[in-house]
Amino acid sequence: MSVPLPEPNATVTDPVARIVGYLDHFRSEVRRLATSLSAKQLERRVAPSGWSVPELVGHLVHMERRWLVWGFLGEDVPDPQADRDTDGRFVTRRPLDELLDALDAGGVRTREIVATHDPSALSSTGGQFADGDERPTLLAILFHVLQEYARHAGHLDIAHELITEA
Repeated sequence: MSVPLPEPNATVTDPVARIVGYLDHFRSEVRRLATSLSAKQLERRVAPSGWSVPELVGHLVHMERRWLVWGFLGEDVPDPQADRDTDGRFVTRRPLDELLDALDAGGVRTREIVATHDPSALSSTGGQFADGDERPTLLAILFHVLQEYARHAGHLDIAHELITEA
C-alpha cells in the first residue's frame, strides 16, 4: 500500500519549496518500497520494459543528476549511457543500499542547488546545453524532475504490488 502524497498545506506558498517537498516524499517512497523487498524479489522483472527495482532506482539517480548537475549547473557527470545494455535499457550491478545512498545524496545536492540559485535562473551552458540552445530555468527543471519521480514511483508501486503478490 502506498503512502499518500502530502496534503497541500496553505502555509507552503513557495512553489519551489512545494516541489522540493514532493521530491523528498517520492525519494522516501522509493526507498520504502525498494527496501521492503527481499534480495530475490529485487531481481524480479515484472514490467514489459524489463527493468528490476534496483535498475529503476539507478535510473532515478542518473535522471536527477543529469537534469540538475549536468543540465542546470553545466558540470560533468558520469555518462549514464555506460549503464545501458544493447537494447538501451538501464542496467546496474550496484547494490540497492549504494543506489539508495546515491538517491539520498542526489536529494541533498538538489536542495543545495535550490538554496543557492534563483528559480528563474537559466541553465548553464557547457553541460547538457550549448551556447545558442534554448535553456530551461531551474523551476522548469525541478518540475520535470518531479514528474519523472511521480511517474516512476507509480511504476514502482505497481511493480511492488505484482512482486509481493506473486
